Amino acid sequence: MGTKATGQVNVEEVPEHTVEIITNSGEGAQKCAQIFGATCAKMGNGVWTVEIIPAEIEPPHHTVTSTSGNIIRFGTGKITNWGDQSKLAVAFNDQVLLSRHRLDSLRDDCIILLEAAWKDSEDEELRRMYDEAMEEMSSKNYRFVMVPYEEEALKIVDNPNHGKNMFALGLLAEIYQRDLSIIEKQIAHIFRFKPAKVTEKNIELVKAGIAWAKENLDFRFHIESVPFEEERIVMNGNQAAALGAIASGVELCAMYPITPATSVSHELAEIIENYGGIVHQSEDEIAAAGVAIGASYAGKVALTVTSGPGMALKTEFLALAIMIEVPLVVLNVQRGGPSTGLPTKVEQSDLLSSIYGQPGDAPRVVMAPRTIEECFHAMVTARKIAETFRMVVIVLTDANLATGVGQFTRPELDVRWQQGAIDQSPIPEGLRPYEWDLETGLSKRIIPGMPGGQHTVTGLAHDEESLVSYHPSSNELGIKMRSRKLAVFQSTLMPPEIHGDDEGDLLVVGWGSTQGAIVDAVGRAREQGHKVSTCQLAFLSPLEPGLKKIFSRFNKVMTVEINYSDTPGDPYVTEDSRRYGQLAWLLRAHTLVDVECWTSCPGQPLRPRDIYNNIIAQLESTEKGVAA
Repeated sequence: MGTKATGQVNVEEVPEHTVEIITNSGEGAQKCAQIFGATCAKMGNGVWTVEIIPAEIEPPHHTVTSTSGNIIRFGTGKITNWGDQSKLAVAFNDQVLLSRHRLDSLRDDCIILLEAAWKDSEDEELRRMYDEAMEEMSSKNYRFVMVPYEEEALKIVDNPNHGKNMFALGLLAEIYQRDLSIIEKQIAHIFRFKPAKVTEKNIELVKAGIAWAKENLDFRFHIESVPFEEERIVMNGNQAAALGAIASGVELCAMYPITPATSVSHELAEIIENYGGIVHQSEDEIAAAGVAIGASYAGKVALTVTSGPGMALKTEFLALAIMIEVPLVVLNVQRGGPSTGLPTKVEQSDLLSSIYGQPGDAPRVVMAPRTIEECFHAMVTARKIAETFRMVVIVLTDANLATGVGQFTRPELDVRWQQGAIDQSPIPEGLRPYEWDLETGLSKRIIPGMPGGQHTVTGLAHDEESLVSYHPSSNELGIKMRSRKLAVFQSTLMPPEIHGDDEGDLLVVGWGSTQGAIVDAVGRAREQGHKVSTCQLAFLSPLEPGLKKIFSRFNKVMTVEINYSDTPGDPYVTEDSRRYGQLAWLLRAHTLVDVECWTSCPGQPLRPRDIYNNIIAQLESTEKGVAA
């Protein structure tokens, strides 16, 4: 069950590995993983991380539901998703490990560095739980290595829960030959607001873990690190979105704290004042939307950030912004639903509500970044669209992008990313507040205080003068002009890029954060000789052009999404009653193509192997002439 070094250490060369760090909530798995992932990235490895966070603030410890942790996949080449299963796991107790076993998250030959204390615990119930867990996990060929995390941490700190994570980091540093100087810098940065002794103790714990691994472990893994030629940065999607907002010139971010979007405001609050902006924590989600709209109406670049439940509360205010044509960027970091749903888990269930969740006709732009890097640039693009077309622009990320850490080329700030000075010269005599261009639907933006620009702003139906009007012709004109802007914007878009051949047996279509896993899965299918390609949509409202023509070149089109769809053959599910994935619904309506779908909503990112298996199933069912 254990390993003792005898002077012979086996070093295995591998192109990549996936590592899990799993603990009780509050034992520091996230900090350990953040430092390890960032160190790998700074050494030149491709990295992708996924957080495992319970919804409860402090769930009961030592249970299968208390698992908190992080998955880090890193390798010599580019890494775009969390992969299929983990090769090595750091586990602080048997129950959190059991939870991952039951989710089939660990490879059959996974090496597990398990806390040694539980096997011989003085508590009879804990010993019983340990024995039962080990028995259940005996169905796999796991290699267990018993590690005295708590005992070793107590040699350095009084509370082992404040030290085991850094000791574990030391184990990983030795197993994968990570650069200690980078780890020390990362620790110093994370604890920069703490007394210096906190940093010193944490570094001491890491070094203790390294020493223990050297003395007790007979295996190492070597994953080549290739330093990047260009300067790169390491961050998660929420950090990237926050920095993108600043780069775009956002002057006010109004939000109410909500998981998993809150850390956007944390990042902004720390630095936005240096760039002339402010973060306003409103009393609720409704107020946050109102504050952002008010700031935008006054001429400021405004943003509001939220997740699914907050979007529901903002609905009426967003309709006001659409009616009065005030530019507004809304960042929706999706989580599982409905209602409060899965606060800390990933899902892609806000697509249709973001496009259509509004009384009346309320056109808005909806876009979905596909990578952490795109989280940065999407904020710049969203600001440009909102200001140019005087529209609401919703940016849909999700918990996978929000908390996942990766690296990308450091962007060089471009002044064109930001809004120029608003023309506040006197309004020409006779120009109406909504002097719509009948071809484009655009009209001049009037800021309060502009000479000659006095007018009433109303959420009621209004005419070109912004006067309340229920006349059929003025209402028709207003609806037509607001919609026309969406069509004009769509004319500026390009057809989506196809990964693979331009024609074939199956086209897999996705959106948002699933791109990496889908591309990996399609790559596996293509290696097997299957004629499969994929495209990942970045704009959902309006949709990118040319989709019907692209679809016509494939025998079958299938979406892959992290939301719900009925499975054919399930009780009462018929062709008439079947519900499709949200993108599939949208594409079927838009193209009149019989788009198939495979969806799953497990509360975690999709694995390439599962997508691959469903691609093969779809191909086989098509050959047999039946639906998958």
